[in-house]
Amino acid sequence: MRPRPERLDRLPEQYFGALLKRVSAAGEVVDLGRGNPETGPPAHVVEALDRAARQPTAHGYSLFRGIPGVREAIADRYRTVYGVELDPEREVAVVPGTKTAIVELALALAARGTTIVLPDPWYPDYPSGVALAGAELRTVPLDPSSGWQPDLSRAPREKVAALYLNYPSNPCAAVAADGTFEAAVEYARETGAAVVHDFAYGDLVFDGRKPRSFLATPGAMEVGVEMFSMSKSYGMAGWRLGFVLGNAEIVERINLLNDHCRVGIFRPIQDAGIAALTGPQQSVADRAATYERRRDRVLEVVDAVCEATFYVWLELPDGLTAERLLTEHHVALAPGEGFGPSGAGRARISLAVPDETLELGLERLAEALETVPMSGSARGSGTGGA
Repeated sequence: MRPRPERLDRLPEQYFGALLKRVSAAGEVVDLGRGNPETGPPAHVVEALDRAARQPTAHGYSLFRGIPGVREAIADRYRTVYGVELDPEREVAVVPGTKTAIVELALALAARGTTIVLPDPWYPDYPSGVALAGAELRTVPLDPSSGWQPDLSRAPREKVAALYLNYPSNPCAAVAADGTFEAAVEYARETGAAVVHDFAYGDLVFDGRKPRSFLATPGAMEVGVEMFSMSKSYGMAGWRLGFVLGNAEIVERINLLNDHCRVGIFRPIQDAGIAALTGPQQSVADRAATYERRRDRVLEVVDAVCEATFYVWLELPDGLTAERLLTEHHVALAPGEGFGPSGAGRARISLAVPDETLELGLERLAEALETVPMSGSARGSGTGGA
């Protein structure tokens, strides 16, 4: 057999796979590191899946580009919740989860010799798409003093194929400030880059905030797309259903890739997605309220700012690391180093765990914090933010 293709050697270590191995090897630990929703979808969604799966016609290949009903359902949600008008035929791509779309968008937008700009900190799967596309990875820093917003005046401007952003931010737990999306549209116009906005946590916002889509920004549809995940709003993690929405040319590129790589998504999962998107929405609000309550509890123990998502991003005090927390105190956090260069010395706490697990983990974290001199904090994630 010939050596494996060089593109596979370019891939970074899969962060979450490595994290799970370390946690498993550590024995009995309280795992606050993994963002795996602990509460599944509402009953009517599961019932819709069951009904659809019992139909004799359910088990053949589905339409490559998704059934019309699911594209219409997500377009309707964008219209009613986010104030965005979408053409279900031209501006909606159905994908098997947004993790897939993260890589496919890099392949669809970038060629060797071009650049993809990632926020720093970033979601750990973003570099994988850059590597497979053979593009150069550059970063734009997110400033904690400005609420983890990007300073796009410091972003590269030559041969930029795409700029990735995600608000609400994983891992920073910040929402987009006024002017951030507008600056991204202007950056795209100046450089010819496409904007890819990861909206996975769009509905999990706290303190009376309203969800805010990048596509509602004037000019956004001309320059970019947004990824919407069914996993976070509806607890459908593992169902593998998501969307790429916005610019029709980029959507068509994703559809073209999927025409060649996939044979649609299991029809009952799409029917369940329709039920989630068009049925009662109280579960979405209840889910956000649960995470907000847990956020409040975590902030009694650590000094941090958390405006959204189901994470808290904190700076660890000198002398305490995520590895030490794991091996000495038997509580697992996601080490910040996996989220980009600026993640060093930080860690991410997941709120997507049962209350009793969170309480035990916070007890161990508090004990660990007491073992180190405090020079200003279990230091928080900065100030401000919209």
